Amino acid sequence: MEKVKTHAEKLESIIESEQFLNEIQDMDILLERLLSEVRRITNADAGSIYINEKNILSIKCAQNDTLQKMLEEGQKVPFSFFSFPVNEKSISGYTVLTDTLLNIPDVYDIDEEKPYRFNSQPDSITGYRSKSMLTVPLITRNKDVLGVLQIINRLDASGNIIPFDEDDELYMLHFAGAAAQALERAKLTRAMVMRMITMAGLRDPKETGAHVNRVSSYAVEIYDRWAFNHAVPYEDRHKFRDNLKIAAMLHDVGKVGISDSILKLPRIFTPEEYNMIKAHTVIGAMFFSSIESGLDEMSLQVALHHHDRWDGGGYPGEVDIQKINIDNIPSLINQHPLSGEDIPLCARIVSLADVYDALCSKRVYKDAWDDDSVLKEIAAQSGKQFDPEVVKAFFEIQPIIRSIKLAWPEN
Repeated sequence: MEKVKTHAEKLESIIESEQFLNEIQDMDILLERLLSEVRRITNADAGSIYINEKNILSIKCAQNDTLQKMLEEGQKVPFSFFSFPVNEKSISGYTVLTDTLLNIPDVYDIDEEKPYRFNSQPDSITGYRSKSMLTVPLITRNKDVLGVLQIINRLDASGNIIPFDEDDELYMLHFAGAAAQALERAKLTRAMVMRMITMAGLRDPKETGAHVNRVSSYAVEIYDRWAFNHAVPYEDRHKFRDNLKIAAMLHDVGKVGISDSILKLPRIFTPEEYNMIKAHTVIGAMFFSSIESGLDEMSLQVALHHHDRWDGGGYPGEVDIQKINIDNIPSLINQHPLSGEDIPLCARIVSLADVYDALCSKRVYKDAWDDDSVLKEIAAQSGKQFDPEVVKAFFEIQPIIRSIKLAWPEN
């Protein structure tokens, strides 16, 4: 990670960061970029972001350059998702309760009169040594504490760990204010998306929040590795993955247009019923047919094409979105098959993510497959159902895939 050194550079970076924070739409993507930027500005080696919901703090993002450097290029450090109650015994909890910044020179040498202590368990597991720490609450204009931004181990020019100074505190407080506003907006976007998914879930019980969070998280991580393999420029990756995270969550929103009598059948569909199910791809695309943004365009592509196959045997194929109406949908499906790279990349990625999650999950007509069987099936479908390059990226990030699976259990 490129470090910012001078006072002027830090101020310039803060201004630039505030601009792009307001351009990011998805909350998880925003958190990742926020943490990366604040670490870059303060020369912090590591950091985490916790979100506060109903007095429970949940870790949503974690980064660590020292651990990252131990991995092969292109790999990421998996981290454990966990939650804990807000109270004064933890550093983050104390920050939330008091709405104050904490600057701790050494987390293993906290004054015994302080009510909070450092949780050393992550250090014990990873072998990392946390020392200096700066923790600041993310407070909205309405004085709600959305979460906590925490950075760890400020480094000097020689790579030695040093305490965070008063300038770092000022940068963090200013940056946290702008970040809280951007996060508040992103939460509203996420809430709107989840309402649409809940609506689809009324039709199809499989469309749960856990399912769409897993599929969208798998999709972004698969894309990140694919983009690394194909040397996609850094800024292009950010724009694509921001749209992909939301579009992937909405992949099956078209199921709101399919009858309950079909979707809730406790068995495998007949060929006639399956043909009716296929319409959900075109119905989903109708939600985004008035394209006003890159997100609209990608959401349309994902909804429409996530069941198209690399070998051309999927559905609905090429569809003229301008000619769609509710009465002619059946006649549009499978008229012009799509295959290979004619299928949009975003849809090829979501296709694999969705099938992987479906195979791993229990359904009324089947038990969940074991991991080995699922991976064998994905490998067997490379070049058939799935893009071989997308499959390659998927297999290269299995530790991350497993961590996402654990983070979003079905129950």
